Amino acid sequence: MVKIYSKALDQSIDVKRIIKHIKGSKPGPTLIFIGGIHGNEPSGVFALQKVMEKLQEQEIPICGSIYALSGNLWALKNNQRYHKQDLNRLWKAETIKDILKEKHKVTNEDVSQQIEICKLIHKILKTESGPFYFMDLHTTSSETVPFLTVNDSLLNRKFTKQYPLPIILGIEEYLEGPLLSYINELGYVAFGFEAGQHDDPISITNHIAFIYLSLVFAGSIEKKHIDYQYYYQMLSNNSKEFKHFYEIYWRHEISNGDTFKMKSGFINFQKIRKGQELAQSNGKIIRSKKNGKIFMPLYQSLGDDGFFAIKRTRKVFLKLSAILRKIRFDYVLPMLPGVRWSADQKNTLTVNLKVAPFFTKQFFHLLGYRSREIDSTHLKLKNRELVSKTKEYKTSRWINK
Repeated sequence: MVKIYSKALDQSIDVKRIIKHIKGSKPGPTLIFIGGIHGNEPSGVFALQKVMEKLQEQEIPICGSIYALSGNLWALKNNQRYHKQDLNRLWKAETIKDILKEKHKVTNEDVSQQIEICKLIHKILKTESGPFYFMDLHTTSSETVPFLTVNDSLLNRKFTKQYPLPIILGIEEYLEGPLLSYINELGYVAFGFEAGQHDDPISITNHIAFIYLSLVFAGSIEKKHIDYQYYYQMLSNNSKEFKHFYEIYWRHEISNGDTFKMKSGFINFQKIRKGQELAQSNGKIIRSKKNGKIFMPLYQSLGDDGFFAIKRTRKVFLKLSAILRKIRFDYVLPMLPGVRWSADQKNTLTVNLKVAPFFTKQFFHLLGYRSREIDSTHLKLKNRELVSKTKEYKTSRWINK
C-alpha cells in the first residue's frame, strides 16, 4: 500500500497493486485497466478508484471480470516519472521470458515494478477467461484533447473506432518496449488512452468517462446502468474537431547527453508548417519537415520523445489496408527480389532497400507491417495480424460493425 497525491484534486489516496477487482455474476470479458505506469501521471489511478467504488456502491451488474491496476507504485509514491528506467520501455520479449523463468535481475525500482506487473498479468491471463482487453491510462506534459494511441491491428482498429476520439496509429514503430506492444504481440486488444495534461482536473474526468465507455463497449456492463450519453458526449465535446485516424510520420528522439528544449506554446494536434521552428537540440534549431500536426511535445524534464508529428489517414486507405490484410496480400512479397521472411511464423519480413528500393514504409503500413531499421540498407518489418486472437472476440457486439 502506498500513498499517492493528485495536484489536480489536492488529495491523497492509498492504493495497492490491485486497486480493485470485481468479478461479475455472469460470464463475460476480462478488462484490465492500468493507471500510473508513469509516476507523474496519477490521474488514471484516481479515476479507476472512483469508478470501481461506484460500480460496487450502485451494484451495477457486471459480466466477466474487471481489474484496476496501479503501475509504477514506487514512482507514484515519489511523484517521479520513474526511478532509473522508463517502466513503459522495458517490455521486450527476451526480458519477459527471463522474468517468467525467474532469471531477471532486479537492478532498480522500475525493474522490480515490472516483474510484479508482468507476473500479475500472466496470472490473470491464466486464471480468467477471454476475450481480454487491456487499457493503459496516461496523461501528457502539454495541453491536449483526449486521444487514443493504438498499435495498428484490425482488432484494435475495430474496437477503438467506437470511441468519439482521435486515434493515433503506428506509435509502435517509433518506441521500443512499451507494455501495450507486448500485449498486442500476445494477440489481445490493447491500447492507450491519453486523457489530458498531467495536473488538469479535466484529465480525471476524461479518464472516468473513458473507463465507463470501455466497460460498455467491451460488454462488461449495459449502457442503461450508467449515464452513457453524458460520458460519450463529454469525450466527444472534449476531442473537438480531431475525431479521425492519424498516423505518425516523424519522431524526434532525445539521446543520452542531448540538450533539448521544446519551443513554448505548442499544444497537441496544433497545425505546423514546413520549415517552422519546433525546438532546439544541442544548440541547433529543429524545423518541421513538412506540413502536419504536432503530437505530444515534451514540456517536462524526463522522457526521450521530444515530439512527434502526425498526419490524417484517409478512410479509403483504412478500407484498402483492411482488404489487403484479410486476403494476406503480403504472402506474395517474398517472391520479389530483396524481400524474404525472417521468421518461421511468417509475420516478419526483411527488406533489402538496395535490391528493392521501390518499397516504402507506407506500402508496408497498408499490409499491417511496422518497421525497424537493421542498418542503412535493411528494414525488419513485423506484422501482428497473424498473432491476433480474432476468434476470441468473434461473439463480441462490436466485431462486425
